[in-house]
Amino acid sequence: MRGFEAASGLLADKIRTAGEARGFAVARLLTDWSEIVGDETARLARPVKIGYAAKDGFGATLTLLVTGPAAPRVQMELPRIRDRVNACYGYNAIARVRLTQTAPEGFGEMPAPPKPRPAPTPETCARAREVAEGVTDPTLHAALERLAQNVLSRGPKA
Repeated sequence: MRGFEAASGLLADKIRTAGEARGFAVARLLTDWSEIVGDETARLARPVKIGYAAKDGFGATLTLLVTGPAAPRVQMELPRIRDRVNACYGYNAIARVRLTQTAPEGFGEMPAPPKPRPAPTPETCARAREVAEGVTDPTLHAALERLAQNVLSRGPKA
């Protein structure tokens, strides 16, 4: 051993193996995606796989994962994306770029947690008790009171 080794050197074989399983012959396409296509496009689209129709490596299809609202914008940039990816490969390996739409959750960053609801006011609790007053079943009474609290705490619709 020569001392400390760069983490990229330790992970290079693992990244290459995982990338090749999805058709990525050049791992740089995954690791440097934002540098290849630009930060704005990298936030909107992620490479998922490369499918080779022919055995010679030409005419491949790059599949990108995009959120629904971003798909039209990324669609307009497909020629530029294809050119930049081919520049990364060093030859015209990619003939087509295909988009696959996904939900915003699970794409990139974690969604923001839901905001906690404020505690109901005493007036709201009193009105909710009035609504559930005639119900004799305790389970149904409690559920109806909670429902009334939720509805009443929302306030009037604008």
